[in-house]
Amino acid sequence: MRSFEFVENKYKKNNESAFMPKRATKNSAGYDFYSPTEVRILPHTMQMIWSDVKAKINENEVLITCVTSGMGKKGLIMANGIGVIDSDYYGNENNDGNIGFMLLNLSENEIIIKQGDKIGQGIITNFFAVDNEKEITEVRKGGFGSTVKTC
Repeated sequence: MRSFEFVENKYKKNNESAFMPKRATKNSAGYDFYSPTEVRILPHTMQMIWSDVKAKINENEVLITCVTSGMGKKGLIMANGIGVIDSDYYGNENNDGNIGFMLLNLSENEIIIKQGDKIGQGIITNFFAVDNEKEITEVRKGGFGSTVKTC
């Protein structure tokens, strides 16, 4: 079963009310995410915006997050290109699965994102593992960026 839910109160990053992601049209692939608070992003700087929303998806699925084309027109991109939200990110012990958008302002102007403005979109899709993969027993122990390891 797939669903979006608000994170538990103790994991919320914003004092204002969060918005549930939704599709803009009947055939939209992406669910629009909205800023729960006003944010100012200075030129050539990054700013994390937490949605205060988590995604419950099946084990063989992933939520891919990215900016909208309208954000790109303003000079905003995601600092990491795209976001990959694994099914085990939901409910993790560090942030309950709070989905964040790390936005980078490439423009020469300050960009103001108002409460309720779109901050990105998410697309749920299946993924496949190779057949000859060694069994993985590692379990997620953290939130945003927790699976990053040095080689």
